[in-house]
Formats: sequence, C-alpha cells, structure tokens
Amino acid sequence: MKKYLSILSDMEHKIREGRYGPGRKLPSVRSAAQEYGCSISTVIRAYAELEKRHAIYSVPQSGYYVVEKPGDRRSGTVSETIDFASASPDLDVFPYLDFQHCLNKAIDTYKYHLFTYGDPHGLETLRQTLVSHLAGDQVFAKAERILVSSGVQPSLEILAKMPFPNGKATVLVEQPSYELYLRFLEAEGIPVRGIARTAQGIDLQELEEQFRSGGIKFFYTMSRYHNPLGTSYSVEERKAIARLAGKYDVYVVEDDYMADLGAERFDPIHAYDRSSHVVYLKSFSKIIFPGLRLGAVVLPERLLKTYQNYKKYPDTSLLSQAALEIYIKNGMYERHKHKIYGLYEERMRELNEALRRHNEAGLIEAADVRSGVYVQFKLPRTVNIERLVKRLAARKISVVSGKPFYLADYAEREKFIRISISRAQRERIDEGVRAIVEEVRRGSGW
Repeated sequence: MKKYLSILSDMEHKIREGRYGPGRKLPSVRSAAQEYGCSISTVIRAYAELEKRHAIYSVPQSGYYVVEKPGDRRSGTVSETIDFASASPDLDVFPYLDFQHCLNKAIDTYKYHLFTYGDPHGLETLRQTLVSHLAGDQVFAKAERILVSSGVQPSLEILAKMPFPNGKATVLVEQPSYELYLRFLEAEGIPVRGIARTAQGIDLQELEEQFRSGGIKFFYTMSRYHNPLGTSYSVEERKAIARLAGKYDVYVVEDDYMADLGAERFDPIHAYDRSSHVVYLKSFSKIIFPGLRLGAVVLPERLLKTYQNYKKYPDTSLLSQAALEIYIKNGMYERHKHKIYGLYEERMRELNEALRRHNEAGLIEAADVRSGVYVQFKLPRTVNIERLVKRLAARKISVVSGKPFYLADYAEREKFIRISISRAQRERIDEGVRAIVEEVRRGSGW
C-alpha cells in the first residue's frame, strides 16, 4: 500500500472517529510529515485527495480544516437502538464520493456501450480486472472462468438447480448456515442434508463419510467469517476439504462473501484445489454497499458450459460493472478495504473486551473472533430465545435468534443469538453487551 494512501486512510479514520471534529484544523503539512515519517510532498498529496473527496477544505495562509457536513451522524442525535442485528455495511463509511467519481468516469469511458444489454457473463474488461484482483486471494483463474453475477445469491440458486458431472443430487450444507439459501433449497424441493459446524470447526470424519456415501452433489461452505458463527476454518480443515472433494468426486461451493473484511492472511479452499472441484464465490456488496448487487463466480471448466446455459441473460447493470472495474483498478477498492476492516476490527475488539468484563459467570460462550462482523453468543439451555430477544428489544437492543440458520428438520441445534458489529456504534457496544449478559442471567434463573 502506497504511503500517501496509508496516510489518507488514517486521516479518514480519525475524522470518522471524531478525533478531528467538524471545523477542526488538521496538523500542518510539516507536522504531519514528521508524524508519519514521510516527505512533505506525500502529505500534500494525501491532503489534496481528502480535499477532492470533500472531507477537508483549505484556507490560504492558515491550513486545512475538516468539512462540517449537514446530517453528520456525530453532530446529530445518536440512535436510541443498539443494533447488533443488521448485517449491512455501516452507512457512515459508504464510499459515496469515490464511487460517484467512478460512475462518472465509467460513463466517459464506455459511453453508448453502457446502454446495451451487455454480455450475460459480465463486462469483459471487469472480468479481466478480476483475474488479478482474485489472484490476491490466491484464486487463480483465466477470465473465461470468471462470471459476473447480481450478488452471490443468483449463482447459488443456479448451482443448486443445474446438474453436475458427478451425477449426484444432494446438497450438503453446514448447520447453522446462510438462512436465505436454506429457505431457497427447502422451497425448491432440492435434496439437502446438514452437517454440524460449531465454533470449534467441523468433524472431518463425518464429512468424509457424507462425501463417500451420501450422494453429495456439492458441499456449500463459508470458509471464513462464517454467518452466523463468525469463525473461520483452520488451514488443516481447508486443505482436508479440498482433498476429500477430489477423492470422492464431490464439488465444494465456497462462499467467500466476506473475503475482504479481515487483515489476516487467508488462503481459501480454492487455493488447495488440485482436482478442479471448487466453485469460488465472492461478493462486493459487503465491502462497498449492498445496492451495488455485484458478485463473481469462478467455475471449474467442467461446470462452465452448463452454468452458462442456465445463465443466458445479463442480470447486472453495465454501468455498475464498469464503475467497479475503475474502482478496483485505480486503488480505491484496496484503500476502502483497509478502512472498513480496520473499523470493524476495532468494534470486534471492543465487543470481546466487553464480554470479558461482564460475562464473569461464563453464561455466554463465544469464540475469540477478531475479524469479520459476526459472533455467536451461545446460551444456556434454560434460556428462552424468543423471550430474550423481546426483552432486549424492550431495552432497545436488537439481536438475531440462531433458529432460522438451521434446516427445518435439523434436530441437533445449538441455542444462540447472532451478534453483528457492522452497524453497532463503538461507544455503545459495552452498554449493549452488559444488557445482554443481564438478560441472559435473568432468563437462565441465576
């Protein structure tokens, strides 16, 4: 990451956190150069970029000041509700100005081409850009095997319906797992079976038995920052899943929709795939904004033609695709990624510390999750989840019950609530966790 981008990211973070409040003067160029250990020209470049993004303004012979924006959340009223339920990105860090610039640039660059139906497989230049972008995550594929979709969900639905070369029919899903996909599989009558996954991981012996004798077409998994558990597979587990897929001719559909929400080095299952049995999915909605509705699917050669037969029509805006291409190529995506996962890691750290402070009796079990946005708060068996959620709502704290994350007929369920920090205000996390512990204690009879 270039030095000026690092300074830019840090300055934006300090402005967002209120360390440099609206109207406040920023450090002089010379002071900032000393602080960051760089040249004056590097600071000037970072300040110029902040000014271009309307985050600061300059006063001749005086310096740079933070723009005071109408409706700024920190200068307005704080929401009464502590939101531990929402999975959408934080509204305060949406890259509005960056993406607006990319949209304008896309219109200038592609002009009339943007008003055609486009290629159902995605904009060719975006797919070429994604080759190098995905390679950063150790997902190596030619552009021909990368298809653009309207988020991850449409690709998941096509994969569930289309036939696979192994001739098998059953979809194996982790339990718990992505709620919307579970409901889709059940509603469509697609043969589906569950396998337990906990904060400690998955039973690889059971997985092997399922692969060997269960007639499994593909295994749907979220290898990192799992929804709703928040945990990630170990290197050993990822390698084992890839090996078992090749051994028993079972495909793996790896939903890596939160790939960019953590600083840790993480090679996906796809990186260990030696038999071309892994389908890799990535979404751009969690890192930019949900309304973008753009994702990518990387397919093995053997699945490509069948998938293309099922996806005959374009389902994404050419303008959005062109803007995303520019957003990635000019470095804005990488810079925003660093900003947003830094913000979420701070909130996750605050959540973990708050739980350690208030959960002395150990009523709530939670893994040490440090990245992503989700954490599973596992509850005592005596707690009634419906009543707990209602009591917390009465205290203006929103959480999500763990029940919907299971197949309707899956019996071995853990009792938990899912906590999300993506919309939680950092300064109120401690208050929210304390209230959750109090209500769990009350509900468990302590």
